[in-house]
Amino acid sequence: MPSESKRATIYLDPDIHQALRMKAAIRHCSVSELVNSAVRESLREDAEDLAAIEDRSGEQLYAFEDVVKWLARDGKL
Repeated sequence: MPSESKRATIYLDPDIHQALRMKAAIRHCSVSELVNSAVRESLREDAEDLAAIEDRSGEQLYAFEDVVKWLARDGKL
C-alpha cells in the first residue's frame, strides 16, 4: 500500500466483508486494494457519465409526457 494512502473507517455488511476477504485471498491482494479498485472504477464511470452529459448539453430536451404522446400518435404504443 502506498505511503501516501489515507486511512478511513467503513462499515460493511458482514456477508459482504466475508466475500471481500475471500476474494482478496484468491487474488492475493488486500481488502483495501479491492475496495480502492471498486471505488476507482465507480469514479471512472461517473467521469464518463459527466463527459457524456457535457457532450449532449446542446441537445433539445423533451418532456417525458410529450414523448409518450408522440409515440401514441404515431401508433408505436
